[in-house]
Amino acid sequence: MPTDISTPTDIADLSLDAARPDRPAWGAVLSMSLGVFALVTAEFLPASLLTPLAEGLQISKGAAGQAVTATAFVALITSLLISTLARGLDRRIVLMGLSMLLIVSNLIVAAAPGLATLLLGRILMGVALGGFWSLSVATVMRLVPENAIPRALAIMFMGVSAATVLAVPVGSYLGALVGWRGVFLAATGLGVLALLVQFLTLPALPAQGNGRPGILLEVLRRPGMGIGMIAVLLVFAGHFTFFTYIRPFLENVTGVGVEGVTAILFAFGLANFAGTYLIAYVIERSLWLALLLMPLVMAALALLLTSFGGAAPLDAGMIALWGLVFAGVPVAWSTWITRTIPDQAEAGGSLIVAAINFAIASGAGLGGVALEIFGPRGVFLISGLILAAATAIILTRIRAR
Repeated sequence: MPTDISTPTDIADLSLDAARPDRPAWGAVLSMSLGVFALVTAEFLPASLLTPLAEGLQISKGAAGQAVTATAFVALITSLLISTLARGLDRRIVLMGLSMLLIVSNLIVAAAPGLATLLLGRILMGVALGGFWSLSVATVMRLVPENAIPRALAIMFMGVSAATVLAVPVGSYLGALVGWRGVFLAATGLGVLALLVQFLTLPALPAQGNGRPGILLEVLRRPGMGIGMIAVLLVFAGHFTFFTYIRPFLENVTGVGVEGVTAILFAFGLANFAGTYLIAYVIERSLWLALLLMPLVMAALALLLTSFGGAAPLDAGMIALWGLVFAGVPVAWSTWITRTIPDQAEAGGSLIVAAINFAIASGAGLGGVALEIFGPRGVFLISGLILAAATAIILTRIRAR
């Protein structure tokens, strides 16, 4: 019996399948991974250089910290607007333009004489970060055949994991050697390398989908998208409630010093890097199972740490396991987007980036209140409850194609 393919989404699926390459362009995928590595490294640098940055510009640490706030806020706005603003433009040109913006941003920060120039550089950084992230998932799915998408996304997100592991400790180390301005110049060099590799490997990528104003609301109204974005928000909010306040837990509950905290967080980062590689194999077998198990395991870990935390080896092991499991979250949800709305993957990527940035703000804010009222164990308890709610929604409401 012939299959009915008369619906618009099915027709879009066919056109997208026809546009996908027969062979994966792994060089181009690696260029995307290098691009996000350069972006996320630059995003994290102010956190590792906050004290010398503030002293060098003769401003308070609180004022210097606004560089992080400005980047996140602008990234959120850019993620919602990039598909409309770049409508009709070849995505190769747009991505390379955003990489050039990253380079300019780092140069401005490296030469900043004061707070105003610092914030200007970080605002440009926010545009580059939000724009590149929003387009990245849709770009990767056009570089490889459909069956290779999970692995390609995992390779791209390895750039994030690598930045998570290296940016803060390496930034602090280099800052002591060459000063904070020298570190941003080094980040500029990394951006130049990413741009060069993109120039050499990215093929022409004519605009696809519909970038008209209002498309995000239209996509949200599609079956399953609204509840999916709620699940995304809860999973990431649960994680950032946990991770933002992990240091007070390790210091006050586990009872380790600065060296212990550093070692545990480094182990978290290494496990996160490994998890980014392993998740592709799980997704290839069952995307829905991957979506379900990750918040379930994280919720269990949060509740175990709340109830039994206090022994350094046990806590370190559970936190490393958290890093391993969480690594798969952005990969799995990005894959869900490519399968749920393949004809509007850019709009879906924008919604994911916006949800993550909102989750960072809300998770950190909620965790801060909980820390003041209930202490570190209370923060982890709330994180576990949020993740349990996400698990329930995924179990009952989310379906994966």
